[in-house]
Amino acid sequence: MSEYHRLEALAQQLLAAARKAGADQADAVALEAAAVSVDVRAGHLEHAERAEGVEIGLRVLVGGRQACVSASDRSARTIEEMAARAVAMAREAPVDDTLGLAEPEQLARDTDSGRLGLYDSSPEPTPEALQDVALRAEAAALAVEGVSQIESAGASHSQRHMWLAATNGFSAGYGRSGHSLSTVAITGEGLGMERDWAGESRVHAADMPSPEEIGRLAALRTVARRGARKPPTGAFPILYDERVASGLIGHLVAAVNGASVARGASWLRDALGEQVLPKGFDLREDPHRPRYGSSRLFDGEGLATAPRLMVADGVLQGWTLDLATARKLGMESTANAMRGAGSPPSPGVTNLELTPGEKSREELIREMGRGLVVTSMLGASINSTTGDYSRGAGGFWVENGEIAYAVNECTIAGNLRDMLLRMTAASDLPDWRAMRVPSLLVEGMTVAGE
Repeated sequence: MSEYHRLEALAQQLLAAARKAGADQADAVALEAAAVSVDVRAGHLEHAERAEGVEIGLRVLVGGRQACVSASDRSARTIEEMAARAVAMAREAPVDDTLGLAEPEQLARDTDSGRLGLYDSSPEPTPEALQDVALRAEAAALAVEGVSQIESAGASHSQRHMWLAATNGFSAGYGRSGHSLSTVAITGEGLGMERDWAGESRVHAADMPSPEEIGRLAALRTVARRGARKPPTGAFPILYDERVASGLIGHLVAAVNGASVARGASWLRDALGEQVLPKGFDLREDPHRPRYGSSRLFDGEGLATAPRLMVADGVLQGWTLDLATARKLGMESTANAMRGAGSPPSPGVTNLELTPGEKSREELIREMGRGLVVTSMLGASINSTTGDYSRGAGGFWVENGEIAYAVNECTIAGNLRDMLLRMTAASDLPDWRAMRVPSLLVEGMTVAGE
């Protein structure tokens, strides 16, 4: 029996048990996953791990109440006990009239995910092959002058199959695979030690860059950080490098999530139809992008996904909604439900892309004159209601339009609503990212350094 048949049978067993236990409606998820990871250090294997297992999840709805349960045991007895427990829990839960499955006419018809290329059917890499690519990445990083040691080099492979079924008649699944490789390098000694990294992940091994490219990039990034110090304090332009720019747009994405908007906990809760980015900027979601790890034809509630513009010419077009948050807000779902085995659906996004600009990152640095290029971030203080923003950052100080020295231990601050409206995009739109965002120059932020 194939993975899909096994998982479909488990999901249908869960639904039958839920009906028998007294559920009005139910949906079930069955997941089977396996992963292998290898870490090397100083030319030798340091750690190898393989994990695999099956997880099943059940959500039941009883009179406007819901409950979710999950388990890793898939015996008939466990499934019956799960269903009975879920129904008992639901009967004690508060009533929420917005809960409920999709109507049959809302469900996706096209559920064959094969055309999205989400699964690499080539032979699974052996632990020895993973060790080899990790060692090659480590060696390439060590070959760069100025690197004192490699903190880690690791390679991994994963595969996952999922089936979703519900009492409204939906039943479909898909498989996903993943390959990844990363390297962390160190330069300097003692208190003068600095580190940086590089890493990539793809659905298909054929789309991965070479281990030598990844190792060398990690080393070059690290060596560039030698002699890092604090920048001056004041109001300066800040260039978010494409490595971290997606995090800035991620704050906007979080603010237009229907769950936050429905709670009133969003600094954009009153901004529908208003300018939230400068004119010329589109923020597009495309869940059908081939060979991308989070692409999907249907969401966690069985609705057909489709490309959509979240922001068009700088104007906010809509919220990110699943069925329950859409009903709370008097709208239609945008087919953005995400679903785990042990939790109910909630809104989430896939494959975002922000419009790139005309100028290169280097041209924007020249034009900013004096300011900060941010390449790493740590810690965050974000007020989700007001958009007040403060984060720890590292990167490079710019003087006279040129990078002068590496920077560590500083804080950058502003208000997200204002920051996003003062943005200029570079032309360096990265590929193979779940959120494709170019480097972004933001005027007039506060830098706290020395």
